[in-house]
Amino acid sequence: MAKKVTMQKIADHLGVSKFVVSKSLSGKGGVNETTRERVIQAASQLGYFTQKNAYVQSIQRLPMAADGNRNKQSVLVLMPNIRSQTQDSLYWGKIVDGIALALDNEGLGMVIVSEHRADNFVNILNPSGLLGLVGVGQISTSLLLEVHRIGLPMVLIDHEDPLIPSDTVFANNVDSMSRLSSHLIGMGHELLHFIGNTRFSRSFRDRWIGFHSALEESGKVPPVADDEMLLVEGMDDGSFRDEFKLWVAKRRKAKTMPTAMVCANDAIAMTVCHALKEEGVRIPEEISVTGFDNIEDASRNVPPLTTVHVPKEAMGRAAVEKLLSRIQSPAAPLEKILIAADIVHRDSVAKTQN
Repeated sequence: MAKKVTMQKIADHLGVSKFVVSKSLSGKGGVNETTRERVIQAASQLGYFTQKNAYVQSIQRLPMAADGNRNKQSVLVLMPNIRSQTQDSLYWGKIVDGIALALDNEGLGMVIVSEHRADNFVNILNPSGLLGLVGVGQISTSLLLEVHRIGLPMVLIDHEDPLIPSDTVFANNVDSMSRLSSHLIGMGHELLHFIGNTRFSRSFRDRWIGFHSALEESGKVPPVADDEMLLVEGMDDGSFRDEFKLWVAKRRKAKTMPTAMVCANDAIAMTVCHALKEEGVRIPEEISVTGFDNIEDASRNVPPLTTVHVPKEAMGRAAVEKLLSRIQSPAAPLEKILIAADIVHRDSVAKTQN
């Protein structure tokens, strides 16, 4: 069995430090072009790029293997490093874990790319060298156009682009949020408010649609006319907190505070909980708060967060299955796969005190 080609092995081969190899392969600064080329060439000769689960942070042109192919047993996983889309994320990281496990079960590897600039990304695209692409999260149209232009099979997770025809995998955001909102209505809540920028992602927009439809279908809870929280910026990094606190102060003064805050995801919900507590609002005695995604931190929130469990690993596995199916049947109709998601009941929700 061949030994794994490590960065240290490449460093020893060239007589340089592992740090130099890491910098060269990741595309980071601090290494001159001559050294970078030597590292990439050596990595290619030693077989670094043809083994499973190579990781390329900033794309360099992947050299040809000895047989003329590039990573012929690998799938490209594109997850641009924007909006906290990293492997360390409690949400995105779990999806990548599902992809990795599914590929490993098939004896395939993956090349994870975090590049988000189309001018760099085009250098790696070679349909004869990669089986296909799984896109994770928000990806620019320009990047997807490059993939589509060369005909590389692709499946997108938690994202779709109206200009790019592709198979997609989502949690069933509309139905899940509708059920969660209906549950709150059933507990007596008659003033619910959605917290999340609907322009941020397709998932956020679908979750708002599910929320809105539940209010309409109830017949007794009118949809919220004040949509100020649907456009607020800073949802991805929590920087909306101060603006949210001003909104809360205004609502409390006008005596129009909701009895339930329905948040687009858990990270937003946890920020909302912290801000409400700073304003002296008790959860769930005075107001209920819900999230979405069921990331690990949701259960550690104070109080533990009622949310919707998104089967993140299952989404990754489904994307791999769809990609392999697409490779076998390229002319089959495109599919949008919806993965069922269930409500997780915890202590951040209570019946209203009527």
